[in-house]
Amino acid sequence: MSEEEWERFLRESVTGAAGAPVEPSARAREVGRRLREGSGQPEGWRTGSPARPQRRMGWYVTGLVAGLALLVVGLFPQEVVGWFDGNDGGRDGAPLAAESESPREAPGAEPALRPTLAEPFRGSPAAHWADGAAGITVPSAKATGWMDPAQVERALRQSRDFMVATGLDSRVLRGERPTKAIALLNPHQEDVQEYLRTALSSTAPAPETNPLLLFSRFRPEQTRLVGDVVKTRGRLTYREGKRGAVEVTADVTFVYPVTPAGNGGRDAEVVRTIVRRTIVMSWDDPAEVITEPGTMSLISHAVDMTNGGCSAPTGYFVPPFGTAKEQPADEAHQIDPYDRSKPIDTGNGTTATGSDCATATRS
Repeated sequence: MSEEEWERFLRESVTGAAGAPVEPSARAREVGRRLREGSGQPEGWRTGSPARPQRRMGWYVTGLVAGLALLVVGLFPQEVVGWFDGNDGGRDGAPLAAESESPREAPGAEPALRPTLAEPFRGSPAAHWADGAAGITVPSAKATGWMDPAQVERALRQSRDFMVATGLDSRVLRGERPTKAIALLNPHQEDVQEYLRTALSSTAPAPETNPLLLFSRFRPEQTRLVGDVVKTRGRLTYREGKRGAVEVTADVTFVYPVTPAGNGGRDAEVVRTIVRRTIVMSWDDPAEVITEPGTMSLISHAVDMTNGGCSAPTGYFVPPFGTAKEQPADEAHQIDPYDRSKPIDTGNGTTATGSDCATATRS
């Protein structure tokens, strides 16, 4: 074969190869089969619902919700703030947020509903208060006076324990000796120890030695608590006191639902005895004051009560059941027992001594 013929053969071979049939791929065969069967284009990683329109719709919904939220904030700012801090005034049964600062005004009015054995707090702001010790706010601790943060934290915890032992201990409420509370008092503070000896042993205490000045007590043969819940609201504060002591102030209101002893009928009368106490405690530096570990000295105490009795002190609360309603000495003196925005005024309020009773605007 000449060179010319060989070159022509090669050119024709290449030309023929370009038009030769090619084996289709597996995907090409699948596409062809679906097209023949009329099922349309198969789904693959490049097919399906487009993702971008979905994202756009999500942004539209988000923007709409955000716009509505801004509109609500603009129209009802106070209500929105209440939703987030939990303080909505207790409407619709919602609990109040913990009391972290002194309130500026009294709680709002509640529906005039009579308390019952099943709902002893209804018709009262206390229905939205916390139960027991949970209603006493304890602040965060920082180094103060002679104490480091851990010691201040312990002093605050023990101060709340004292308020629990004096106002919530079920045995003390039944008139038993307040052993836990006494254990927290400095045994070397002679005037307080003398008060305890006299107040807890006398059957007819004098106003200045009335145990109700520090302890909540009912005569079990006359009065029984309704259920096992006492509503509370209050807080602790602290500062550096004399000689580097840590001075803790407790301001707490207790609401006790009670009924006459022995009356267990469904329609038994329920009365709420409301007690507010302010107690100042000094956790002294043992290098400056004679004291014992884990005890404090009492600096001052004040008490205000409603539905606890206005006659001569007996050492126990005497709720006014039936027609025995409290008779105020002066109709001009009125007090809202749920108002924590004002300090206790022992000159005008209903004190635990039984004198100078005022008219409670609600109970």
